[in-house]
Amino acid sequence: MPSSRRTVTGVAALSAAAALVSLTPATASAHGAVFNPVSRVAACYAEGPETPRSQVCKDLVADSGTQPLYDWNEVNIANAAGQHRSLIPDGKLCSANREKYRALDWARTDWPSTAVAAGSFDFKVRVTAPHSGTMTVYITKAGFDPTQPLKWSDLDPTPVAVHDTTRTATDGFYNFTGNLPARTGRHVVYKIWQRNDSPEAFYSCSDVTFGGATTATTARTQPQAPTEAKIAAGAGLSTVSHAGHGGDERPPALSADAAEAPSSPLPTALAGAGALAVFAAGSLLLGRRRDSSGS
Repeated sequence: MPSSRRTVTGVAALSAAAALVSLTPATASAHGAVFNPVSRVAACYAEGPETPRSQVCKDLVADSGTQPLYDWNEVNIANAAGQHRSLIPDGKLCSANREKYRALDWARTDWPSTAVAAGSFDFKVRVTAPHSGTMTVYITKAGFDPTQPLKWSDLDPTPVAVHDTTRTATDGFYNFTGNLPARTGRHVVYKIWQRNDSPEAFYSCSDVTFGGATTATTARTQPQAPTEAKIAAGAGLSTVSHAGHGGDERPPALSADAAEAPSSPLPTALAGAGALAVFAAGSLLLGRRRDSSGS
């Protein structure tokens, strides 16, 4: 083999090895959703990706398919690093400016809505991998128009709750208490969860309604959070991976069914990278020896 050809082959092999060494999983990473008040994506997933009941969830599936619902615990930006406002434009807050979740940004008044009242409120966030960080929860200002796309300026700058998260979550939930201000009509509760062990952040929109008596009819139309059975049933159709984003990637152990840490493709990739690197180096060395002996 000519020397120049051997050099090209060696460089190509070394490049491939370097690429594998820097490899991170390409699948989506996802780690939770608000279950109280139920977020838009969680409410539609609870209805059933294949057989949604509400018109808005039917329209979401017609527009974007079922995958956004099977990936209910995603809605993230991997490299947010606290730059939420610069990365997410007005009108794209609920989707985190991700095309996959564009339907979540629809300004509609028929999103499943949780009935709430001013005062203390118990938030519940179902996590499939707990992370160290901070959850900051906002609500829209008085006079918010739910028929218009949600803008950053629509959010009351004073959070209704701030919760420091840890790398453990009891039964797969973060539970914390906030305080809802006086409002009337429909509003949006917006959650930002910024990790402090990674630049990754997660986002969600939950629709709430203030005022009005709870009747048997309204109780039946309250959005439901996905059950554990529903979560387990759809897990095989999810594209979510919890690996490769730093920090504690172990799913929370549920009291009824302890979960094992998911396997990661990274060790295999690193092993392959090492093998390629050794092969490339050996090829270059062998070529140089043959050139020396030939000369």
